[in-house]
Amino acid sequence: MVLKQALAQSHEYARMVVKEGDTVVDATMGNGNDTVFLAELVGKTGKVYAFDIQSIALEKTDEKLSQKNLEKRCILICDGHENMAQYIKEPVKLVMFNLGYRPGGDHSIATTGETTMKAVYAAMENLVVHGLIIIVIYHGGDTGFSERDYILKELPKIDSKSFAVMLTKFLNLPNNPPMLVCIERLK
Repeated sequence: MVLKQALAQSHEYARMVVKEGDTVVDATMGNGNDTVFLAELVGKTGKVYAFDIQSIALEKTDEKLSQKNLEKRCILICDGHENMAQYIKEPVKLVMFNLGYRPGGDHSIATTGETTMKAVYAAMENLVVHGLIIIVIYHGGDTGFSERDYILKELPKIDSKSFAVMLTKFLNLPNNPPMLVCIERLK
């Protein structure tokens, strides 16, 4: 298939935007795959803030970072992404979200529309011009549908003079394929 799923698209956009030395955020650390991906993108002089509420996520992520000698580029934070404003005071180039629960983890511990949107608004405050907020919405089962609905209701309210909001989704594929949202700061 030539058309890429949401996660692959999110990585393409990240590669287009993030350069050596940038500061970025993995708002949903999970098993650490995006944290590692972002740490490689920012290079030796960049910085990655990564958030998760589960200590197992920090452990798995730290292990993956250590295997690739990337841990010095990353600040792992055991807290909800909705509290990122307490930790990040500097401009950021990219903020990445993969919503839902940690793959292989407890399905009852998952992101919610309310906390995600609070985190998105916090991220918007620090985002540089032409920086991106990338959100992959996994909306099958559990709480994914209510989170998707909440987020899709809130995103159109974002000021179109300052931010462009794009939604990409497959219309005919089975099993609720993930949706991609990109938010670019215009000014």
